[in-house]
Amino acid sequence: MKSSVSSVFSVANLPRLLWALAMLSLPVTSFRWFPGLGESTLVRPLALYPLAFLLPLLLVQAWRKKISLYWAGAFVALGVFVLFTIFSASVGSFINPVPLRGQTYDGRAIRALVTLFIGIAFFISAVWMNRDEADLRFTVQWIFAGLCLDLAWSGLQAVTFYTGLLDKEMVTHWQLAFSMRELVRTNRISGLAYEPAWLAGQLATIFFPFLFAAVLTKYRTTPLRWLEPVLLALSTLVLLATYSRGGLLITVGTSGLMLLLFGRDVLRSMWAWFIGGFRGRVFDLSLRLGMIALVLGVVVGSILFLGQKNYFRRLWEINAESLSEYIVDINAGARGAYTVGAMGAFEEYPLTGVGLGGSGFYIYQNLPDWSFTTLPEIARQLSPESRLYPNPKNLYARLLAETGLFGFVLFIAFQFNLLGETLSLLRRREDWARFAAVAGVFAWVAVALYNFTQDSFTTPNIWLVSGILVGLSAKAGDFALQANKEIS
Repeated sequence: MKSSVSSVFSVANLPRLLWALAMLSLPVTSFRWFPGLGESTLVRPLALYPLAFLLPLLLVQAWRKKISLYWAGAFVALGVFVLFTIFSASVGSFINPVPLRGQTYDGRAIRALVTLFIGIAFFISAVWMNRDEADLRFTVQWIFAGLCLDLAWSGLQAVTFYTGLLDKEMVTHWQLAFSMRELVRTNRISGLAYEPAWLAGQLATIFFPFLFAAVLTKYRTTPLRWLEPVLLALSTLVLLATYSRGGLLITVGTSGLMLLLFGRDVLRSMWAWFIGGFRGRVFDLSLRLGMIALVLGVVVGSILFLGQKNYFRRLWEINAESLSEYIVDINAGARGAYTVGAMGAFEEYPLTGVGLGGSGFYIYQNLPDWSFTTLPEIARQLSPESRLYPNPKNLYARLLAETGLFGFVLFIAFQFNLLGETLSLLRRREDWARFAAVAGVFAWVAVALYNFTQDSFTTPNIWLVSGILVGLSAKAGDFALQANKEIS
């Protein structure tokens, strides 16, 4: 017994154990117990703890010739982008804007570079820990384990909000034991994340890609063939309960696009089966009519459920005469105003930007006029008593403002490099490779849309799945190269 336990915790198995812990803890985005961070730092992924041990361990083992770490082609594109961000930070230091509420540019630049390197750590770890089908299975299984924990905590929140069986104050204390935030007062499900929108973002960019790909390609990473469809159904219910407009639109839109790109054979066979039933027996006809009624019921029920919240209902109850009024009416005015303010910095320094981390120094002075009279949040931000540092709330606007056109183009080039690496897996003509490619493209599209709603480099959402696919495609490329040499 002791030998089996020691073998599990051996140095050789320790990287896989740390990687499993990182995947299991992904849902916790704002872990309370991080030393040296202020209350304003909200993005605190718990997965960073096992990752902090994993990367040095991999490097030490590679140095001692215990394992081999390979160089992925995507590292070149990423490295060029990182070098330019460092250059932009030096440009920002030369500009040296006036300090804002105790924040200096050098401090913000160092903070921004640290968050960028944390995100890159997730990417590199995902590349090095996923080389073949076995690694992919291992990773996805532990991602699903983390999803199960997230769904369980979301269920606990739902019981607290909608049944009264659990005291809300008591559950709030439970949540504050690990999270920076208490339960959402509007009774929206946030799971283990900081807020409902963050949970919806996780579902759209990490969990849904693998679940959707498993159902579409019929490839299973676990012996339980019913697990992925059940998790997909439960995740959909939780996504609805977040009332996150961005998360829902991204997930639904990306799912539809994936069906058109990779599920046309499935759609054709389903359509042929569906139409054929109308020429058959009464039972077949009744079954099809029942399915139509079920789908309509789900759609109508979802709309009625979401329409309970005025926050969501404002999307279609339009009482605005202009685009700016509509943005304010749907509670997106502050986010739009911050983005416009950041773009003012880009207009001032279009080529190099104002330096990584420096966009906040330019937002207030470039806010649109309509934001001063229609947005109470902006009024609170501009109060002399406020100590908040503004953010663009949009990663693309942030890149344009802080790294200019050059940095933005380099980042987009890196993203398309990731897409190319993902699509290259389709050449393998294997079930697991198709599953990985579908999940990777789903995640790539979802992340591309998700970045319009967030501006942090630290969040694992934007790095993890692409890193997994780069690792798999790099080894697949080596395999194909070796096979071609043997044939020749």
